[in-house]
Amino acid sequence: MNALNLSVILLWVAVIVLGLLVWALARQVGVLYERVAPMGALITDAGPAVGEAAPPMSLTGIQSETVRVGGPQAQAMLLFFLSPTCPVCKKLLPVLKAAARDESSRVRIVLASDGDSAEHLAFVREQGLAQMPYLLSTELGMTYRVSRLPYGILIDALGIVRAKGLVNSREHLDSLLNAHDMGAASIQQYLGATDAA
Repeated sequence: MNALNLSVILLWVAVIVLGLLVWALARQVGVLYERVAPMGALITDAGPAVGEAAPPMSLTGIQSETVRVGGPQAQAMLLFFLSPTCPVCKKLLPVLKAAARDESSRVRIVLASDGDSAEHLAFVREQGLAQMPYLLSTELGMTYRVSRLPYGILIDALGIVRAKGLVNSREHLDSLLNAHDMGAASIQQYLGATDAA
């Protein structure tokens, strides 16, 4: 009888210890989640700052379309800088196509790059990008100080830069598209503002 009582007591002690360990682990996961907040596109300091007017430019795309960048427009514009040789850019193309289709009433997605037009025309045909304007302009990249790809810049309908940054994942692209709705240039800025309030 004593051995049975002792084993029941030891089992209860083990259950209580395991319960405390699960509670401590759940608490640590919560703390880790707060520390590692959702990350948006990596903002760089180069080029027009968030909140400044986008430099107005009128350019002709590789499919002979005229595209105005900056200045007042009917809807917001997402300038997406990419390259046919960039593997991350290619990975994001299905997301861009879906965003161009789903967000067409409020955001116009414009692709931008520089280089040989024949290579880019082949890339447009290969990837099925004909529905999006595609600009080849070294001047555009220099004006916005794009140094790494893929890179996105969200310009609102008034021609103001609302968000920008290096885009390496769907979450980064979503953070640019959501920046206008949130009224913040980045997820970090939005979280900082909500923590301060």
